[in-house]
Amino acid sequence: MAVVLFEKDSDEWVYRGEGAVNLVLAYCGKNPKFVGKVLRIHKVATNGSEHDINHLPLTDQECIIWQEYEGIVSAPSREIAEQLYVQKVMCPLLGSEHVDAGIRILVSKEFLEAIEQKVLCQRPTWRVHATKVNSMSNSAILISDHSIFPHVSGILREEFCVSVEIKPKAGFLPYSEYISEENAVKRRVTRFRMHQALKLKEGKISELSKYDPLDMFSGSKERILSAVKSLFLTPQNNLRVFLNGSLIFGGMDAANTASFSVEKPFQDGLQHVILAKNGFHTNYFLELVSETLFKSGLLNRLLDVQKLDALDIEGAIHAYYDIVSEPCIICLEKAQNSSGSYSTLHSMPHEKKLKIVRDYLISATAKDLSMMISFRTRAATNTKSPYNVVFLEPTNQTFDYKVSFIDLDMKPLKKMQYYYELDQKIVKCYLQMKENDNGEAVQHSSHTYVTNHT
Repeated sequence: MAVVLFEKDSDEWVYRGEGAVNLVLAYCGKNPKFVGKVLRIHKVATNGSEHDINHLPLTDQECIIWQEYEGIVSAPSREIAEQLYVQKVMCPLLGSEHVDAGIRILVSKEFLEAIEQKVLCQRPTWRVHATKVNSMSNSAILISDHSIFPHVSGILREEFCVSVEIKPKAGFLPYSEYISEENAVKRRVTRFRMHQALKLKEGKISELSKYDPLDMFSGSKERILSAVKSLFLTPQNNLRVFLNGSLIFGGMDAANTASFSVEKPFQDGLQHVILAKNGFHTNYFLELVSETLFKSGLLNRLLDVQKLDALDIEGAIHAYYDIVSEPCIICLEKAQNSSGSYSTLHSMPHEKKLKIVRDYLISATAKDLSMMISFRTRAATNTKSPYNVVFLEPTNQTFDYKVSFIDLDMKPLKKMQYYYELDQKIVKCYLQMKENDNGEAVQHSSHTYVTNHT
């Protein structure tokens, strides 16, 4: 008999977090079918129709793009296509042992409406204004809770598990020949650091992060540690820590760095896992995280997927307009037709254009995903654990660890225009910020000169 969640079941699900597309709930009841699981529920725009795009099949152009992947094109709804995308596209690229496509279960409208009301006060304000639970959906995705270690029977083991969720972001500088001269800064400064300027201007963050994705993806143990420390200092929504599945550090709202920086629960939680003197737990934990990132090699695998974006959005957007059979707005704006520098893109075979856009969309998933790394201490006598092992030298401890990639959302084809417009907006804002900073520096220098010579 198929599992169905009804209104009464909403009491056993608690808010864990959310992304742009899904709300994530963690199970807190005793039903062995759900112990150690989380539920991903689709959202819709707050001011939009609940009969949204998720209930429709893929567009004709999207069907052509994803036609080589069995099942995706024939999926009766976008929700089902997105689950198959994780299974057929992202699993082979990132490793099936690190990706969980989940299973689809039925949910009633009353369950979804009850959840919407239950989590309303826990959601970040800007998320509430932008999206809501799609109460017209009839299913949700049930996946393993990757912030904990489940027992083989589905019952959680009585031990402490600490997990860190990291959004690594894009880890390379684009090198595409199609990046315009006025946007050449993209070849020197990461997208993450430039986007920080725009987020600060729009009030989405309260301070600029010192995190540099190039450090995270450098392959250097020292630079990876520096990246992890920078994320810890300004977590925004890019780093969260859980103890036995409960959030103890980090927040849901990027605008307030300390929105959920609960110092005492965090320190108390680490004391259950890291054997160290007071004042050393945090540093050793960050060392454990960076050592695991370095040892696992998964950052290299993720970077390979991100680098499927070989032409940057400034190149891929031209292939997009040809695929959707629309005039290329970029060429019209730049007064560059078939005789311009983009002519090679527009004259490519159709199959190659499809690959350019498909690879860009896959790369976009890889740039936006999160990594969940979970740790538990391993007893010296335990030699049969199925998990990987990492050794923390300062505390002489051995840990089981597992790494999972989560938030592997399929990107709609129509977002290509949005990606291009956002890219231009980010670069423009960053250049304006640097110009203002330089102007203030020159003004300050002139003032100092005058002061010192009067």
